Amino acid sequence: MATQYIMQRDTNGWRMQVWLSFALALLASAIGVIQLPGQELDRAFLAIGFFFCLFSSFAVAKTIRDNRDGQVDTGSWILTVWIAFAAAVLLTAWGLWRMKIEDWQKAYMVVSWLFLVSTTFTLAKTVRDKHEAEMMERGAIAPPDTRPGQ
Repeated sequence: MATQYIMQRDTNGWRMQVWLSFALALLASAIGVIQLPGQELDRAFLAIGFFFCLFSSFAVAKTIRDNRDGQVDTGSWILTVWIAFAAAVLLTAWGLWRMKIEDWQKAYMVVSWLFLVSTTFTLAKTVRDKHEAEMMERGAIAPPDTRPGQ
């Protein structure tokens, strides 16, 4: 028996909050990377790490959502997504840990990084929920199947 879902739409206020939080997380991360004292190589590494975490978070969110009712992706793809996410988190954490900056600066970067990852998952869910609600509405409005024998 197929799982049935009740689709409840998000409010406009919630969607606005999600998008603003995501934009704020991007801005806080960008400002932190740009203003970070130290070598340019450290800033470049951190920027790449943040982008790696951002995109791998979107991939994890999509993979989890796609496979919630049963596995539709190959095992290799699922493993690749999780390994990429783990690598992104571990390498970014390692880069932050080894940077020679003050503790408060590291703390700011860690908080903005985790804020970015968290808002990425929330944004992915919100966008997917809206898409699925629209798909369900279209299915409910679709004309009935009137072929003979159906």
